[in-house]
Amino acid sequence: MLENRKYFIYGFFILTGLIYLGRLLYLQVFDKTYETSTNSIRKITDTPFRGLIYDRSGKQVVHNTPSYDIYVTPRKTNITDTAAFCSLLKIDKPMFDSLMTRAKIYSKVKPSLFIGDLSKEAFAQIQDAMVDYDGFEYQKNAVRSYNTKSMAHALGYVSQISQKQLDRQEDDYYRQGDMVGQTGLERFYEQQLRGQRGVRYVMQDVRGIDKGRWKDGKADTMAVAGQNLYMGIDLSLQELVDSLMQQKAGAVVAIEPSTGQVLAISSAPSFDPSLLSSSNFSKNYGRLITDPYKIMLDKSISSYYRPGSTFKTVQALAAMQDGAIGPGAAFGHAGVKMKCHPHPPAGSVHSAIQWSCNPYFYYVFKKMIYHNSERNTFKSSRIGLENWAGYMGRFGFSGRLGIDLFNEAIGTLPDAAYFDKIRGKNQWRFGQFASMGIGEGELQITPLKIANLTATIANRGWYITPHIVTGIGKQGEVLPQFKERHETKVNKSYFEEVINGMEMAIVRGTFDRSAIIPGIQMCGKTGTSQTKNPKHPHSIFMAFAPKYNPKIAVAVFLEDAGYGGFHAGPIASLVIEKYLKGEIQRKAYAQKWIAKNYLQFVPIRGRKPIVAIGAQKAVVRSADSVKKDSIKSLKIK
Repeated sequence: MLENRKYFIYGFFILTGLIYLGRLLYLQVFDKTYETSTNSIRKITDTPFRGLIYDRSGKQVVHNTPSYDIYVTPRKTNITDTAAFCSLLKIDKPMFDSLMTRAKIYSKVKPSLFIGDLSKEAFAQIQDAMVDYDGFEYQKNAVRSYNTKSMAHALGYVSQISQKQLDRQEDDYYRQGDMVGQTGLERFYEQQLRGQRGVRYVMQDVRGIDKGRWKDGKADTMAVAGQNLYMGIDLSLQELVDSLMQQKAGAVVAIEPSTGQVLAISSAPSFDPSLLSSSNFSKNYGRLITDPYKIMLDKSISSYYRPGSTFKTVQALAAMQDGAIGPGAAFGHAGVKMKCHPHPPAGSVHSAIQWSCNPYFYYVFKKMIYHNSERNTFKSSRIGLENWAGYMGRFGFSGRLGIDLFNEAIGTLPDAAYFDKIRGKNQWRFGQFASMGIGEGELQITPLKIANLTATIANRGWYITPHIVTGIGKQGEVLPQFKERHETKVNKSYFEEVINGMEMAIVRGTFDRSAIIPGIQMCGKTGTSQTKNPKHPHSIFMAFAPKYNPKIAVAVFLEDAGYGGFHAGPIASLVIEKYLKGEIQRKAYAQKWIAKNYLQFVPIRGRKPIVAIGAQKAVVRSADSVKKDSIKSLKIK
């Protein structure tokens, strides 16, 4: 019995020993979690490169330049010599205190951006020394760089995400200090451009020394670069447009009618997009945003103007389709107070477009609003106005067109509800808004919409929503809404009547004959929109070419420049010549219009502007010096 008890005790101790040995073997050989008991796990986020941007021929427009960001975790910091630390990073003590305060407000235990956009050379100078400062780490990043000084508004810019944007995000992707697209294509295609960040886990001992990848990197994820964007923009055409618009205020939009692809889009005055690249953002943004010329406003999509006589084209189309007039309708000047320039009698829609006859289109609009009644009753006027607004809606005037840019303005297309609101229900009549018949009055239209109207007329009745990007990841991969064809449901024969009139407006009408392009059959319509200064109305011009199988449709708006056919018209003709011929053959003529200065006539309030930048060279200068600076020759191809 005693012998058996002895063996039991021996067995118990042997079994217990084996259990401990087995457990130790498991912990030390098979189970890796013991590592965290003596080492900490550091999570390192890898920021992907943003997608690149190319023009229609594959020229790179926007790329990335490597940079480095320094992040800080306030609770881990222990800086004994602040002066030495500030000297290392080339900052002063107040800036150090401000940056640390901002980091603590964000989080004391989470890393946040301390200093960003260090160049490769600047980072190399501090990299070794930063190892001695606990709580600081670096990440490789990139800043946006540009191969052109054009297209600043459409490309947009990226900057640090704001607290409001952080709070508003739905997928919890961003963190404090991240760069995010704020305007233009950078914002519209942010999801595609930003890519997907990666994560690495690294073990550190108690002294912060790296001990290798955690779990041999099995938990790591690779960063995925953003998708590239391919634009329909012709960069050489775009640079010419921006050159033509220097020392001017307004906008130019050129569209390929058959696809809706934007070939060039310009807002003036403009600026060099590199002024808002990450490293330059803080010192330049304040100056740009307060410039009295509203230099940061994209006038091509966000400013609206009275369209003037360019609107007569769509008035004629709507009236003929509605049956209010026929192609051969004739109206004189009798009984109309609207002024008109001397011209032969307008005996048809064709000739009325050719000579841009104001009284003619007063009667056209009146017949539509009266709803073909013999007299003006309120009931008939209300029906007529609603009917008219419906036609305008089919041409894209009743809402946003939906271009792939943010902040597109709607403008104003007055209907019965609009006049009920501003004049009182049933308290308005035709005479109060008759000037809308010639594109004046309450009408407010963006340059983009007039360019789209031009493309619609060129297509004889349909359009595809204008868009800049023609490929996401690869050419041809566009968003679905940029493939849809929008029909106006206006008889094609009526378009031919208007187009013939637009052709004659160029050949023998209201257009400057010196701007006619040899060998190109161009169809256009001039417009002159009233301003507070009758000597300097807004100059507007729309055109497409060739007449058959059109390749380009253009709208030009010049603020306070003068008559449309003699100021905006020549600029449009140079844009069309460049695109269709591949070069400017009228080189002296182009230099003349590049040197034109209409900016001096644009009224401004507040301090003098500080930025007026051409497409070929970025120049920061006062408004007075704009007049004095000679325009350097542009090599026109």
